[in-house]
Amino acid sequence: QVQLVESGGGLVQSGGSLRLSCAASGRTFSSYPMAWFRQAPGKAREFVASISSGGGSTYYTNSVEGRFAIFRDFTKNTVHLQMNSLKPEDTAIYYCAAGAFSARVTAYDYWGQGTQVTVSS
Repeated sequence: QVQLVESGGGLVQSGGSLRLSCAASGRTFSSYPMAWFRQAPGKAREFVASISSGGGSTYYTNSVEGRFAIFRDFTKNTVHLQMNSLKPEDTAIYYCAAGAFSARVTAYDYWGQGTQVTVSS
């Protein structure tokens, strides 16, 4: 069982940066691939980025490639999403997920409660 708690969301101007954090409970953090998804109002939840259990492999959706970076801190059982050059279309609730190295929502067993990111133009 894994519990996930996101933090770091907020309001930022277009072109700005934010770092999201996802703290995971449990002793098996290092065995789980992790990911970030997002959901804008009226839209389906969509994949943003994922990272392998060891942290050596990452995968991004095309729209954030080169602007976002996902990485793990094994000393703190935390996965981060560094978001740079933010755009208004990045506005969404961002969710942390654990359990797969996949872009499919249904592949993940564990989800956080979400953190709001709002990018103003």
